[in-house]
Amino acid sequence: MKELLGSHVSFSKDKQMLGSVIEALSYHANTFMFYTGAPQNTTRIPIDKDLTVLAHNLMDKENINIENVVIHAPYIINLANPKNFDFNVSFLKEEIKRASSLGIKRIVLHPGSHVGLGIQEGIKNIINALNQVIEEKQEVIVCLETMAGKGSEVGSKLEELKAIIDGIKYSDKIAVCIDTCHLHDAGYDLKEFDSFLEEFDKVIGLSKLLVVHVNDSKNVISSHKDRHENIGYGMIGYNILSKVVHHPRLKDVPKILETPYIGEGKDKYPPYLFEIEMLQSNTINESLIEDVTSYYKAHKNK
Repeated sequence: MKELLGSHVSFSKDKQMLGSVIEALSYHANTFMFYTGAPQNTTRIPIDKDLTVLAHNLMDKENINIENVVIHAPYIINLANPKNFDFNVSFLKEEIKRASSLGIKRIVLHPGSHVGLGIQEGIKNIINALNQVIEEKQEVIVCLETMAGKGSEVGSKLEELKAIIDGIKYSDKIAVCIDTCHLHDAGYDLKEFDSFLEEFDKVIGLSKLLVVHVNDSKNVISSHKDRHENIGYGMIGYNILSKVVHHPRLKDVPKILETPYIGEGKDKYPPYLFEIEMLQSNTINESLIEDVTSYYKAHKNK
């Protein structure tokens, strides 16, 4: 049985989610994640209902369950600092509406950075904002992402996410996304992944773990730097990441690759076809970079 495994894909103006599905299928993925617009700005195109229907039809045909598809909220939303509070609240509300109109029920959100206010104040600000964003009858679940602890990020410890969840009025509408690179960089030893899941279950509850980002890390453990690396080329390593992907307690949780493109300049290629293949087969590909480069160069020249 194949694991629920996919990657970040694009969402273009011309094809919208239909293009996202087509790209995911080109990687032999059975789930995927995308932004509904550039993560660094507020530019958003209207959702095209006809393209959404075509996307759903293609997913049905190819056995991709819409319940397992994920949207990532833009980076520019920062709920931990009250600066631009009204903008952050209204923009996140709009992103949730866009997810709902696409039929997607999981949206990943970086908790935010307190920018000098302190962790506890940041947590209070996030709770205040989310209580204005999250509505009782919404179907979209906001998944707070575990962070590396870079700068003044909130959410590098499970206890911080638990404190946020406990403060949300409609707590059934909020969950967690774990990121393997972020966990490693925050100081969690993924060699002891079983123990980590036990800790997660004790602190938050495994029923709240709805998304996994699968990334290797360029950095040593506890570096608090957040620099993703391709599968098997970083400090976490293939064997540990494969164990995460194949862990029986996560069999119903979508796993999403956010690893870097391979190459430089105009010759940069997505690694996901090959990374998904080796993780699904549970067999390391030690020539990943060479295989990705030769594959896409050959296709480009056709």
